[in-house]
Order: sequence, then structure tokens, then C-alpha cells
Amino acid sequence: MFVLGLSLLAACSRPRDPIVIDHGTLILENQTSREWRDVLITVNHHYFGGTRSLAPGGRLNAPLRDFKTGFGVKYDRGRMSVFRVVVTAKEPNGTDVRLEWDKGWMRKGA
Repeated sequence: MFVLGLSLLAACSRPRDPIVIDHGTLILENQTSREWRDVLITVNHHYFGGTRSLAPGGRLNAPLRDFKTGFGVKYDRGRMSVFRVVVTAKEPNGTDVRLEWDKGWMRKGA
């Protein structure tokens, strides 16, 4: 009976957000069954980071201090708050991936 209750609870719980900001770290999770390539993460329109590839079900933990502007200015967590994150990537077949997170809510787009 206990196992059945846990199964029902898991089935009813809200799915995890693919973009999470937690204690100065941006966590990005590829919740699809396809690899993402050339992943670019943009924080607050100006700070960039990313990775060449994120496997299906893979997770990227990126400290916000590692994000930089095009001029090399680092994100300063002590003086700034994250209000927007945009993630772009490509699937192996060339399909665009785009995820957007705005403070307080998250939206997924194609």
C-alpha cells in the first residue's frame, strides 16, 4: 500500500523546471530524448556561458560567477539578481531549442 501511495504522489507531482537558479548556480536540465549541441545560456541579456553538448537527461551546473559579457566582465552575484535566462541550442537534426526563464516563471518555446 505504501509503494502505491508513493507512485501516485510521484505521478501527481509537478514536473521539474529545466532551468533553476539555486544559491548562485544555474542548473540546466535537458529533459528531452535528444542531445543539445552548441548550448548558449544568456543571463540578464548580457552575461553568456554554455557548453558544446548536453546529453539527453543531462544536467549542467554553472556557477553564475562564470558568466561573462562580451567584454569579459563577470556576473557579480553580490550586486546583481537574475531576472532572465534564455537558453538556445540545436538538436542533431538541426531543430532549434529555446528555453526562457523570467523571474518567478518559466516558459518553453520552439
